[in-house]
Amino acid sequence: MPTDIACYRCGASLASLSLPLSRQDACPSCSVYLHVCRMCVSFDQNVAAQCREDDAEAVSEKEHANFCEWFLPASNSFDAKRATADQQSRDQLEALFGSDAGNAASDDVATNSDAEDLFK
Repeated sequence: MPTDIACYRCGASLASLSLPLSRQDACPSCSVYLHVCRMCVSFDQNVAAQCREDDAEAVSEKEHANFCEWFLPASNSFDAKRATADQQSRDQLEALFGSDAGNAASDDVATNSDAEDLFK
């Protein structure tokens, strides 16, 4: 098993985690689950079902935690191009909706309490 693995999403080192990775292990930097197809040595976007392991069950969501018994973490799963594209998308969303887009849930709570006050 590789010991120099990095998070597939942010590229942070996962040396502090014990191997084998459990289904619930998450990246200490970006908090994504790590027992996912995109993090596996058998993941290959150019083959059927994006998996080179013939006996593995099909997994439709390649970035969601799964129970695959064939999972082995890959040392080369981080793709800097993809990470840059993800960050550009986040920046565009922030420019479009503002930096308070993540605080929309707290605004909804205030609106709900105002509406509930009408019925008291």
